[in-house]
Amino acid sequence: MNVPAMAEMMMNGEAPDILFWVGCAGSFDQRAQKITKAFATILNKVGIKYAILGKEEACTGDPARRAGNEFLFQMMAYNNIQVLNNYGIKKIVTACPHCFNTLKNEYPELGGNYEVIHHTTFLQQLINEGKIKLKEGGSFKGKRITYHDSCYLGRANNIYEAPRKVLEILDAELVEMKRCRTNGLCCGAGGAQMFKEDEPGDKRINIERTDEALKLKPNVIAAACPFCNTMITDGVKNREKEQDVQVLDIAEIIAASI
Repeated sequence: MNVPAMAEMMMNGEAPDILFWVGCAGSFDQRAQKITKAFATILNKVGIKYAILGKEEACTGDPARRAGNEFLFQMMAYNNIQVLNNYGIKKIVTACPHCFNTLKNEYPELGGNYEVIHHTTFLQQLINEGKIKLKEGGSFKGKRITYHDSCYLGRANNIYEAPRKVLEILDAELVEMKRCRTNGLCCGAGGAQMFKEDEPGDKRINIERTDEALKLKPNVIAAACPFCNTMITDGVKNREKEQDVQVLDIAEIIAASI
């Protein structure tokens, strides 16, 4: 797959329309790498001129700040801002709500001012512009799909409609969990919980959330966050009778449908 690097593009005297911020999960986690490839596949197919930072991209610092290490967060943020500003980046698209929230809402206080778009919003824009067209009789025709709201996408940034609008173009049945949108339940990964042991309790949050989804008898649980994807996938694995339920990012669903 041809994924252009920012440095190489600039050396050739070109500038991308968007910078695709891959994020740590999308770069290093084998499951999340599939989401990265799916979104890059869409960008290539519709002819979007984009680039990635590659090895110049570092963690946004979100986990460090959530875990209470403000010094480390600011050090990481300043380094990223310097790289972004040196390239004159104006528009960033990312598939990670954690990266999205940090780049959009927290980097400006440190001098990093960019137009930051989550990939579900960007996909909706491409659909509205007629650039994404689905093949007939796609893989998800007649499938029952429920969507899980990411906390950093939903409650933190009020993005509820874009992911659903993208899924609505599928010839599928969309069903909502009882706790959704502003009342959605966290997958259990937020606030750096992804990287530490569970808090004491009767039931793990990701299991509770997965059970809510499985009550709807879905074929697919759709997510828009690599961390949510991991947590809900683990929840499905915990339920042996539900092994045939797929947990997919919205980008993977669209990439398989075009």
